[in-house]
Amino acid sequence: MPVSPRRSVVLGTVALALALGACGGDSDDAAGESANTVTVRGCNPQADFVPANSNEVCSGDILDQVFSYLVRYDAETGQPENEIASDITSDDSQTWTIALQDGWTFHDGSPVTAQSFVDAWNWAAFGDNATLNSYFFEPIQGYADVQNSVDDEGNPVEGTAAAETMSGLQVVDERTFTVTLTQPESQFPMRLGYTAFAPLPESFYDDPEAYGQHPIGTGPFEFESWEPNIDVRLTAYPDYNGDVKPSIDGAVYRIYENDDAAYNDLQADQLDIMPLLPTSALAGDTYKIDLGERFIEKPTGVFETITFAPSAKDARFDDPRIRQAISMSIDRATIVDAIFAGARIPATGWVSPVVPEAQADACGEFCTYDPEAAQALYAETDGVDGPVALTYNADSDHKAWVDAVCGNINQTLGIDCVATPEVDLATFRSKVTSRELMGIFRTGWQMDYPTLENFLVPIFATGASANDGDFTNDEFDSLVNQAAAAPDPEEGVRLYHEAESLLADFMPAVPLWHRVNIAGYSTHVENVHLTVFQTVDLLSVTTTG
Repeated sequence: MPVSPRRSVVLGTVALALALGACGGDSDDAAGESANTVTVRGCNPQADFVPANSNEVCSGDILDQVFSYLVRYDAETGQPENEIASDITSDDSQTWTIALQDGWTFHDGSPVTAQSFVDAWNWAAFGDNATLNSYFFEPIQGYADVQNSVDDEGNPVEGTAAAETMSGLQVVDERTFTVTLTQPESQFPMRLGYTAFAPLPESFYDDPEAYGQHPIGTGPFEFESWEPNIDVRLTAYPDYNGDVKPSIDGAVYRIYENDDAAYNDLQADQLDIMPLLPTSALAGDTYKIDLGERFIEKPTGVFETITFAPSAKDARFDDPRIRQAISMSIDRATIVDAIFAGARIPATGWVSPVVPEAQADACGEFCTYDPEAAQALYAETDGVDGPVALTYNADSDHKAWVDAVCGNINQTLGIDCVATPEVDLATFRSKVTSRELMGIFRTGWQMDYPTLENFLVPIFATGASANDGDFTNDEFDSLVNQAAAAPDPEEGVRLYHEAESLLADFMPAVPLWHRVNIAGYSTHVENVHLTVFQTVDLLSVTTTG
């Protein structure tokens, strides 16, 4: 999901945090948080908490605590293992039979059934609902039938879908359903722990909008409340059916205006867990002095990029040589050392190195800092007229590197790159998805599952859910489709590698760096672990009070 991998109300000062009731005492505080409740650095979601509409981390991180899925991903490796599913089997990798374990319930007490999944997936895919995650259901037979036709300008026409349900989904009995794909895909089960594939209770369909304000899930924590710009509150679900139960009573995801404010609270023991420390704390290993041994360092499947506005919005970057020249003008290694104190890995391709099959140097010369080559390539083009905005969300720690990247582009190519902040992630991502932004803008990806496909298809396939630059290329689409259907895993990897290398010819997004995550925690908590997805493993956390 897009990352930011994130507020317009300042909660960062210690005094205000105390007034709102921070954790850290030995008894219940003024806000009603028990000593066994933890606080986590959170952020404002782009949209309400509906799984089919969650494709960014602010909502996704919450929903992954509120929901259990057919499979769960190992916190260390990201590899899938059955959770709600008891078996996911297929004889041909095209028709899959999914059997559910007994005993799973939604937080309203209603049972989780095969119908809970089939109805939720059909609702997510149906064109009239226009969900952000609809694209993830495209491999299922009948997906095209539930999509609306488009007008002459390519806009979907509501009410024109040929069907409301996908023919590839069939309920067999209360705890069994089948999924038939349009082609064999051996890695299909790998995806089923992603937010889009969550089941939904029957009450959802009565009022989806109200549900989005207070989602009812299946996971270890149930949703208590959401106050925009303030916090999201979760409590442990007593009837959770998973193997590992929460040790804490709940979690409060506090929303801050910026990372430095959150870090100040972390140092003062007024915030318990900060999954990503600010660059100000990384410089000179300051966090080691501030926190002692209360930090975690972990490579994660999070990737930062710069994306070019769609051609229909801003055609100045249509020449791929301009995009390639911009990429070659960025001194990734110096920025990583000077701003991130080495807590990033300069990117040489579009797939995180935490993925076992990731290839080195897929981007080739175009991800190598070479000012002279960048200038020569740029001189072959008509250039870019006028200022170019590099837009980012100001509620997270991006300003320093955005300024540095703009400085590189200005100095090397003479392009007037202007760092342009938006107030928070919700505002920023809304402008991205509505295609309001011109110029270039920061993008990122927090992997949904550790595969080559997840770093390529959702971001660069035609019409994909996170294809923010509207990149389209028939050869790329063909290669990833062939890779998905390849019966030989090695052949699939080869085809995905070929598709990734093709991106260098067009540079739809400039690879910047992969995250080596450094998180910090307070004296109030122990056993704090980050997952390979850069999320907090709340099931492992315990409190000291």
